[in-house]
Amino acid sequence: MSEQTIDNLQNKQPLKLLNLGGRTFAPSEQVPIPEWPCTTTQRMQPTLTLKDDDLFLITDKLGNISGCEVDHANLSLGLLCKDTRFLSRLELQIEGEAPILLSSTARQGFALSALCANPYIEGKIEAETIGVERNIVLQGALFEELSLTNYNTEPVEFEISVSFDADFLDLFVIRGAVRHANGTIMRLVGKSEMDFNHISHDIHGVVQETGELTLAYQGLDGILMESRIRFDHRQPDHFQGYTAIWRMQLDPHETQSVGYCLQPFIDGKLASAVSPPANLKQALAAELSEEQKWRDHATKIRTDNQELNLIIERAEEDIYLLGQTFGEGKVLSAGVPWFSTLFGRDSIIAAAQTLIFAPDIARNTLLTLAAYQGQVDNEWREEEPGKILHEIRFGEMARCGEVPHTPYYGTVDATPLWILLYAQYYSWTHDDLLLDKLWDNALAAMDWIDRNCQETGYLPYQCKSPGGLRNQGWKDSGNCIVDSQGRLAEKNIYLSEVQGYVYGAKMALSQLARLRKEHDLANGWEKEAHDLKIRFNEDFWLPEVEYIALGLNDEGKPIDSITSNPGHCLGLDILLPDKAQSVAERLQAPDLFSGWGIRTLSSISPAYNPMGYHLGSVWPHDNGIIATGLRSLNRVEQALEVAQGIIDMTVHQPYFRPPELFCGYTRLPNSSPVRYPVACTPQAWATGTIFQFVQIMANLIPDAANNCLQIVHPTLPSSVQFLCLENLKIGQTLLDLEFERSGNATACRVVRKRGNLRVIIEA
Repeated sequence: MSEQTIDNLQNKQPLKLLNLGGRTFAPSEQVPIPEWPCTTTQRMQPTLTLKDDDLFLITDKLGNISGCEVDHANLSLGLLCKDTRFLSRLELQIEGEAPILLSSTARQGFALSALCANPYIEGKIEAETIGVERNIVLQGALFEELSLTNYNTEPVEFEISVSFDADFLDLFVIRGAVRHANGTIMRLVGKSEMDFNHISHDIHGVVQETGELTLAYQGLDGILMESRIRFDHRQPDHFQGYTAIWRMQLDPHETQSVGYCLQPFIDGKLASAVSPPANLKQALAAELSEEQKWRDHATKIRTDNQELNLIIERAEEDIYLLGQTFGEGKVLSAGVPWFSTLFGRDSIIAAAQTLIFAPDIARNTLLTLAAYQGQVDNEWREEEPGKILHEIRFGEMARCGEVPHTPYYGTVDATPLWILLYAQYYSWTHDDLLLDKLWDNALAAMDWIDRNCQETGYLPYQCKSPGGLRNQGWKDSGNCIVDSQGRLAEKNIYLSEVQGYVYGAKMALSQLARLRKEHDLANGWEKEAHDLKIRFNEDFWLPEVEYIALGLNDEGKPIDSITSNPGHCLGLDILLPDKAQSVAERLQAPDLFSGWGIRTLSSISPAYNPMGYHLGSVWPHDNGIIATGLRSLNRVEQALEVAQGIIDMTVHQPYFRPPELFCGYTRLPNSSPVRYPVACTPQAWATGTIFQFVQIMANLIPDAANNCLQIVHPTLPSSVQFLCLENLKIGQTLLDLEFERSGNATACRVVRKRGNLRVIIEA
């Protein structure tokens, strides 16, 4: 080792050189080099989600909603009702510090509980000697109770605080929309302040005077929105802004509780459709009672596979949670957080998926959507007579006409899907009253289809509203309708699956017309369906790849990319047998089937992106519809393979809950499915897919009008040896069915039957 110095021309100081092991080094401060800037990891923080009817809450794992403006990790946190955020900060602190999280869960869906402890409080309390049990329940309002226990051997004194705030943002703004103007955040003023014409910075007096802490905002439409907070057990000792502070004095092993109830108001009226009870205990009891009453009328589904049972139980719970009041009973909202409202397509598909579980959902869905059926021509909302809505919103931007969602009708497929559900519901229930009540709505829906098919014979879409959606099929993101070169399709687009829905709707409605002795209508729709089938198999077929095109473009030429869309046609009988088999075989090729599920777009497409919303991701509901079609073609093993992939994916998810979608990466040995960062969960048609898979196994074909149920070649997958359906309702009959696998065969037996339904089992 040797040391020498030379002149450093840069800073005019001698450069100290050190020879180490035959190599020369110098102190780094004497020979600085440029550095590349560092970054922080962009990642979504884990969250807890609660829902009760039209209220939903998303918090971090502690139950907090951070008030730090620099915290942009998850902008969806908050308490929302009617598309408005009534709580944007909910932050529990102990002596100004965040508690230490020990465990938390939101498994019940409408309630969360978190166990945490105190941090080290210098000079006062050792860390993790104060236990904090946090419970939050939604039931027409937000109820929270905090129980604090002193595990020290000496008495302790400390402060706990809960900070509140509400930005009252519209959901569209939370999702990224930019408004040119906003309303005004308001502050409730006490009588003493008005008397002395002096506004105090201390709001304690206002809380004492009114009995509530009030957060308020007046929208551009003049509507006042409020979050009113009433404190339980004991009042806060003081306030600092909208932070409630309690001074706690606890003897050894003593427990004390504090709590509050937050109620959202719009224009002086409760915002939620649910009337809140008096306290958290009553809220929890009311939720449990309501859920049990609902479950008593639903089919109970169980297997001998414990993981599958957990998935089914979670799905049953989530279908209950996603129920939302819209005037005609509860309908399934599409998903939390972005789509917690009534959708046409999503609500219809989820209702069809759950006919085996709870057919009343379909009834409510049909009635509710019929009540909103289009009456006039309105380009802004894309409303037309007979058309079924896409989405309805109730927030400030909708009320002010900044978005067309009052409701918005920009969907090409909801109308034929409504007709299909109308017929499917009748097959399960023989509900003649509903059949008659909604017949005129069905005729209006078919008239809308026929008017829009007049020019080409196919049902197209093209966005007409400046506030509308560019793409109006189920793949409705702006960049997803591409050809085999990855180029976007423009103007009028004729999707393949939509023509399948139209064919199915015409055939289904023709059968109902025959029941009503309206033979001319029935014959006309059957002929139109037959003609459509012949043209479709010619115009949409891609002979060079032996597959159905994604759609036709404005010039009538095929949009020739390889996608999952044609898979929806398999169960609708629009494809000729040889073409149906070719499509089915293509769907199991590795560029489409990832091992977890069927991708939305082939991985060999130039536009493929496994992280793209509709450009290579996998959607459970898409796979459920395709698997149902495969089952109808008697491709049972392939249908069960698709079902098993989605079930295996769901095992990896929190609470065994299938997400809206996940990334399309190929399944490898010992790999896990890759999550899509902002997927909705729970999500209605993802959850409904679980019941669809049960139906694929059992293969029930109800014909309630003829008092008959056929069970055709039931087949359990190798992972399931036993399946039981209890309290299954077909028409007016309740029955229990058991399915048992032995070798490669599945036997079915009727265990109990209350009613005179004929059950025909075809092995």
